Amino acid sequence: MLDILRKGAQGWVAKFLLILLVASFGVWGISGSILNAGSNAVITVGETVVTPNEFRLAYDRQVAVVSRQLGQRLTTEQARAFGIENQVYSQLVAGALLDEQARLMNLGLSDDRLAALIAEDAAFHDFNGRFDRNNFRRVLSSAGMTEENYLRSRGQVAVRTQIVEAVSDGFSAPEALIAAFAQYDAETRDVDYLLLTKSSIDPVAAPSESELSSYFEENKARYAAPEYRKITYVKLENEDIADPAAITAEAARADYEARKDRYTTPEVRTIDQLVFADRAAADAAAAALADGKSFDELVTEQGRTASDVRIGSFARNTVPDQSLAEAVFAVSEAGGTTPVVDGQFGPVILRVSEVTPESSKSFEEVEAEIREQLALAEAAQVLLDVHDAYEDARASGMTLPEAAAQQKLTPVTVEAIDRSGQTPDGTVVRDIPESQALLRDTFEAETGVETPPINIGAEGFVWFEVNDVTPARDRTLDEVRDRVVTDWTAMKTAEALGTRATALKERLAQGAELSAIAEELAVAVETKYALTRDGADAVFGEAAVASAFSGPNGLAEVANDASGENRILLKVTSVNDASTVTADSVSVEQRRQVSQQIADDILDQMVARLQSDYGVAVNRQLAERALAF
Repeated sequence: MLDILRKGAQGWVAKFLLILLVASFGVWGISGSILNAGSNAVITVGETVVTPNEFRLAYDRQVAVVSRQLGQRLTTEQARAFGIENQVYSQLVAGALLDEQARLMNLGLSDDRLAALIAEDAAFHDFNGRFDRNNFRRVLSSAGMTEENYLRSRGQVAVRTQIVEAVSDGFSAPEALIAAFAQYDAETRDVDYLLLTKSSIDPVAAPSESELSSYFEENKARYAAPEYRKITYVKLENEDIADPAAITAEAARADYEARKDRYTTPEVRTIDQLVFADRAAADAAAAALADGKSFDELVTEQGRTASDVRIGSFARNTVPDQSLAEAVFAVSEAGGTTPVVDGQFGPVILRVSEVTPESSKSFEEVEAEIREQLALAEAAQVLLDVHDAYEDARASGMTLPEAAAQQKLTPVTVEAIDRSGQTPDGTVVRDIPESQALLRDTFEAETGVETPPINIGAEGFVWFEVNDVTPARDRTLDEVRDRVVTDWTAMKTAEALGTRATALKERLAQGAELSAIAEELAVAVETKYALTRDGADAVFGEAAVASAFSGPNGLAEVANDASGENRILLKVTSVNDASTVTADSVSVEQRRQVSQQIADDILDQMVARLQSDYGVAVNRQLAERALAF
């Protein structure tokens, strides 16, 4: 369906709801550093103000939201790059405008209604779905808020909601609009096209030194060397301290005998089954077998094939019908049959087609495996002791390599690595433990400073230290000449292909035949039949589909293909405007999304009008001071 149907409500309301306190309890966390509210305000709307305290709280909450989505805590620089501060300004301005409107309308909330709203909040319920006072206090404590602050904020949210719901609640998009959307989305087109590749143009000549130098200077940042850091780390997991050689032969043998069934594969039999309508028919078939008729002949007489009667291969305890297991495993050899047996679906005769005997691995075959398992089990018992001993050694003044050696751990040094995990030659270092956390902490640590360990799962640790830092720098042209030549050539090729494609499009628009252009280029005219607005595939990317729907029948256009490397010269040859499609084809959920989108647009207009009527004053210097604490 249309983008509007896919995306649903994404206006200011969706963004504003991110600051609703009730949505954040026990999940994101809130900064415990609450500023003392001064006489000044970060945002002022009429008599409504947003204090530095409230601004910092909203900022911390938005950082927590994005951090949770990314799976890591945002740094100050990353938060700035994401535009968190501007998002918070927009959210708080919208909220302040609603609060001022509520004040002027004398809207409020009774204590009983506020209590009911809190009691209905599932975040505070016990296992029986009832409000629990202790759970309420626990959630607020984990969120870093007092009951007074929460009650005030929850009441504020409820009052704002009265305005929002009064304006948009229950809005339903008109049927005519829904039908127009449905027809727009259902429209299809037939498109003839040529795929223009770099073979459609003359090869680009090698760049001159001045052209290359000029291009390099304009794009110097692209070729800059990032900051690299030399690090040494030591990992502690069970396998790092396990010593299979220390496991005695007697202990390994005892474990083998105690769990011998783990190394034994039971006998398996492949079973064929004939089911009969009644006991008389089954007895007659058994008599025929005794007189020399083969089981296969009985199968044929029933009009069945070998695959029809094969039920599979099973050990004794895995036979689907255990009432048959004893009879099957009483057959002395492969090819033998059972007497008539009463199965779940009536009387049956079974044949054992194949027999795979029971087999056991000898102690010698599995001794190494047992030693390793026992060593890992012993290591798990002492891992925390090794952790504590390593920490004590470091606290006593030992270096990382010395403390690691004392605990028989192996330190690993990476001579140079950047934030993305690459070495200077472009190799990605893939065997770093907890690579995401380790790289993040590496580029936040100081050289030579002892750092806390990073957890590996529930029972592992990795310690590291930064040995050296190679600052980021601009590379010279000679260092990256081959890359620059490749990039320059690709750019010029794309430009030349684009110029050629545009010229061909103009010829096509002026009446030239696509087949004649194809003949000149020695390529074939291809066709997309019944192309839809969401009909992107391996050739037509989003850009080409959008171009195909950007004009009337007969439209000539040029667009990038799905790879972005080639161009598509296309001509629309047929348009099905889907005029027979009605609103009935739109689902209830899609209708709801369209209605919500329009309702959000109405709310957006209301907030814009409120801003025009009341005005908004923002004290960014005070906000910056609030964030500095």
